Parts: sequence; structure tokens; C-alpha cells
Amino acid sequence: MVLLFSLLIGQGCATYYQTNYSFNEAFERGNLEAALQSLQDSPSRDYRKTEFLYLVNNGLLLSVLGRYEESNEYLEKAFIFGEDFRINYLNEAASYLTNPTITNYRGEDHEHLMVLYYKAMNFLKMGKNSEALVECRRLNIRLQQLSDRYQSDKKFQRDAFIHLLMGIIYEADNDFNNAFIAYRNAYEIYQSDYQELFNESAPPQLKTDILRTALLSGLQAEFEQFKTEFDMQDYRYEPTEGGDLVFLWHNGLSPVKAEWSINFVVNRNGNTVTFINEEFGFSFPFNIGDYDEEDKSGLAALEVFRVAFPKYVERPVYFASASIEADQTTIDLQQVEDVNKIAQQVLSQRMTLEFSKALLRAALKKATEYQMRKENKALGSLFGIINALTEKADTRNWQTLPHSIYYSRVPLKLGTNEVTLKLKPAADKPVEPHTFTYVIDKKGMIFHTFTSLETRYPSYNLY
Repeated sequence: MVLLFSLLIGQGCATYYQTNYSFNEAFERGNLEAALQSLQDSPSRDYRKTEFLYLVNNGLLLSVLGRYEESNEYLEKAFIFGEDFRINYLNEAASYLTNPTITNYRGEDHEHLMVLYYKAMNFLKMGKNSEALVECRRLNIRLQQLSDRYQSDKKFQRDAFIHLLMGIIYEADNDFNNAFIAYRNAYEIYQSDYQELFNESAPPQLKTDILRTALLSGLQAEFEQFKTEFDMQDYRYEPTEGGDLVFLWHNGLSPVKAEWSINFVVNRNGNTVTFINEEFGFSFPFNIGDYDEEDKSGLAALEVFRVAFPKYVERPVYFASASIEADQTTIDLQQVEDVNKIAQQVLSQRMTLEFSKALLRAALKKATEYQMRKENKALGSLFGIINALTEKADTRNWQTLPHSIYYSRVPLKLGTNEVTLKLKPAADKPVEPHTFTYVIDKKGMIFHTFTSLETRYPSYNLY
């Protein structure tokens, strides 16, 4: 019995982050090979319910290690998982008597977009532009699905950065017309959706991308229109000798899902049970007219109970900004995606559903406990303890994603190019330089991603 309670307490208290402590600690310390070994040594029981996370964590980690082919094998499986996902209704039903962690984790909307982002970038870094175009088309389909699902203007339904990425991919293939369309779409989303939801406007680099591709597409009217709109009348396109370096900086780590719980008071009026929390102004009515008499009696007997919900906890970035120095020129890296804010928004969009499911789960467990107490007080008490120990929010999410993504272009010359990335900490600390050398033998686009895993404090001590 003691062992049973110990197992229940361990299961009930540990978040997804805590159950993967060794992997998270190694990853955040930058011990990537150790993190990969820890991930791939995980017990098979963890894999069954978190297959998507197992695949994407492998894919991201292998990408950071420069093992792009292996990375894409995992990311392709993650993409197929999302395409073929089917709800297991038996597990869904069982989750109302235990907690949602027994269901298969399907992945958040933005996480499925990031799968294709990493996959496309892997192809671009391998020089496989045609394969990257396939991911571009997949991204377009995913974006359409997202837009169809959320019709409200105040919901995350369009991803500006993904449109920008599509523009980069088209431009790498010298398809300047489609690149212009993608860049223009990205700009429109930044100026509308992102401005309203995240207080984030279009990065200056994107404006240059729009003007360049409009000109290269022969769209003179659009070129003049955007020159005026951007107040860039002096813009002149100057082809570079060796093409461009597209540099993306992955700064910090995405938020961690944690758990919070609140108490609800229960009021019953006829066939309606209302769960109320005055502190937060919550009121959720449930119609129980179709319930049998035993369940109605159990629900009517409820007075106060605790319910657990998921929440995101931000991991503040260590580096506040970054710039690139090349050929005696300094270029600021510009934020194009705040993954932290998007994750928070995606969760908030479905919180009404999360509240409803959690309340129904807690209510059914309490009603069952009430009926058991009537028949056997000791057994009912035991069931009540088990209910309390198993009341748990779903804290699973893709926790190795960056906090935010920055982007810029660096003009290159033929021959040897030395580029220095300078990372500026948020605190009053010295700049951290990282120097890279690129040897260019023909004009084109090359791609580089740099990942900074540092956060303002080590999260493995907190969650």
C-alpha cells in the first residue's frame, strides 16, 4: 500500500519537464551528445503517449548537432504523426477518471509548423532547395488548415514567420514572384495579426526583401507602391558578388508547461450544475439532464473541489540582442518570431475547452467517489485520496524550441568571408563573439542557424 501511494504521489506531482529531468538538464547545459543519449534511452512506456515529442526532440537535437539527414528522418515521422493522428476515444474516456496525461499527446498548432520549419532549414543547409520547396508547400497547407480552424480575428490563425520562410525558400530557388507574394503576405500579417496579438511589427529586413523581389519579378508598380509605404524612396538594389548569407539566430528556450489549480464552488439549479470561482470570475454551467440519477445525486452533493489546469511559464532570455559584423559593416539581427508569445496565445485560445474538460473530469471523479462512500465509506475515502493524487494537468509540450527567432541577411563576396556574431547579454555583461568563415566559389544563398540555449536562470532547478 505504501508503495502504491508513493507511485501515485510521484505520478501526481511530477510535470513532464520533471519526468525528463536528465535530458533537460543535459540539453540546457549544452551537453548535446549526453542529451541525445538520454533521450534515446528513455523507457518505451514514455514513448507510447509522447511519440510526437520523442520524434521532434530527436529531430531538433540532431539538427543542432549538424546531422541534418538523421534529423529529417525524425521530423518526417513527426509530420506523418500529425497527418495521421486519430483520437483514441477509449483513452479519452479514461482520462476523465484519471487525468489527460494518459492520452496520446497530439502537439500544439505552432509545434506542427515548427516541425516543417526545421525540416526545410535542414534541406536548405544541405543545398537541397527542391526538397525545401516540398516543405514549403506542406507549410502552405498547414497554414490554410490553421486559418480554417480559427475564424476569429483575435486568434493565432496566420504565422507571419512561416510566410517569411516560404519567401526565403522560393527566393533560394530563384522564384522571385512567389517569393515576393510570400514576403508581402508575411508583412501584412505582421502589421495586422502580430501587431494586435503580440505587439510585434514587421522587421526592417522584410521590407528590403519585398522591394528586392518586387524589382526582380518585374513588378514595377508594386515596387514603387512599397517604396512609398515603407518611406524608402532612396532604396537601390545592388546585387552582391557572392550572394547572401541568410542567418537565423535561435535565442533561448521556449516556455515550459506547468500546472496551476483553483478551487470551485458548485451550485445546482434543476438540471444545471454551475462551477464558480469568484476570485477569477469563472462560471461554467453544465446541463446534467441526460445523466442517470446516481450521477445527478453525486454532482448535486459536490460543494468545493480543486481542479488542475496547464499554464506556460516563460524562460526569460539571457541574450537581449545580437548583431553580425562582416566586411567592416554591422548588421542587427531582427526578431521575426516570438515562440514564447505564440505558445501562450495558442494555449489561451483553447482555455475554455481546457476548463470545461478539467471540470467535467473532476466532477465525474467526485460523483463516483460520492457513490462509493454511500456503499463503502472506507473504499470511498480511498478513492477520494486516489482522485486527489491523480488530479493533474497535461504539462506536455515541445520544450526544446527556441524562445524567439531572429533573422538577417549578410552580403557575401567571392572567396573567403569572415563573419562575427556578437551576442549581447540582457545583464551588464561582456558581449560574446562567435566567428564563422565561409568560402564562396559562386553566387547564391547559403544558410546558417545559431542556437543559444542560455536562459536568465537555469530552469532545471525550478520546474
